[in-house]
Amino acid sequence: MAETITSEVRAFNRFYTRQIGLLDEHIAKSPFSLAEARVLYEIAARGRTTATELARDLGLDRGYLSRMLQKFAAMELSAMSPTPGDRRQNQLALTREGDAAVAALNGNSEAAVEEMLHLLGPAEQEKLRSAMTTIRRLLGDRMPEAPLILRPHRLGELGWLVHRQGLLYNQQFGWNGAFESLIAGLYREFAEAPDSPPKALWIAERNQMIVGSVFVIPAAGHQATAQLRMLYVEPEARGQGLGRVLVDQVVSFSREHGYRRVRLWTQSVLESARRIYAGAGFALIESTPHHSFGKDLVGEVWELEL
Repeated sequence: MAETITSEVRAFNRFYTRQIGLLDEHIAKSPFSLAEARVLYEIAARGRTTATELARDLGLDRGYLSRMLQKFAAMELSAMSPTPGDRRQNQLALTREGDAAVAALNGNSEAAVEEMLHLLGPAEQEKLRSAMTTIRRLLGDRMPEAPLILRPHRLGELGWLVHRQGLLYNQQFGWNGAFESLIAGLYREFAEAPDSPPKALWIAERNQMIVGSVFVIPAAGHQATAQLRMLYVEPEARGQGLGRVLVDQVVSFSREHGYRRVRLWTQSVLESARRIYAGAGFALIESTPHHSFGKDLVGEVWELEL
């Protein structure tokens, strides 16, 4: 398996370097190599910096960087000035000609990307953006944290939620297809339920990716009681308070729409979810051992009086 992944990563790297022209002698139709363009970008982004900082942050050999900076100075793209309070180091900044060179690099790079994207439709562009975001996050890129959005579900997403949660619970707990069948029925019940008594489903979205969900529906056979169902948080979004946000949303909705309590059914092995329910004020009122989803489990009923 590891060899297969390694081969796929290397194949992707070879393909993408060809795609964006990194195998050319110069980048973005400029007189600069990839390394030189990267250093120019960094100096422009920082405003003022030092050779020491650049070598450390970019992982460049000091001698190699020194020759590069000498080339920039000869081309009148950069200038050095003494660092206040430290005569041993010089500050480095771009000149007006350096700023123009970076602007040209940016323009040529954007044109090349736009030419590539022009071959893709809107849906394909979104898939590409999502895949690139996933790659950056998985490999540890410190991306700005986008705001969390709670919204209603869209066409096709109920099926996606069944698919995704069926996979996650199988991977984490070994639950079989009986669980997928169960939750498919629960989402169908939500979709077919009338609008009164009130029901609601929330999708948690960040960076245009689904990171969690929950829904609430009238509890069958329990007067004035709302049923919290299918609390789900993506693994990479756990530990950030999203589960509590979704549960609080259910509680607020139930209170605002006249329900007197919120009820839910969970399993004792779902320890993270149980902590969220307890933290939101729910109390365990019933435990029942059962064999479901290919496992021996203990089902639990929790309730919160409103």
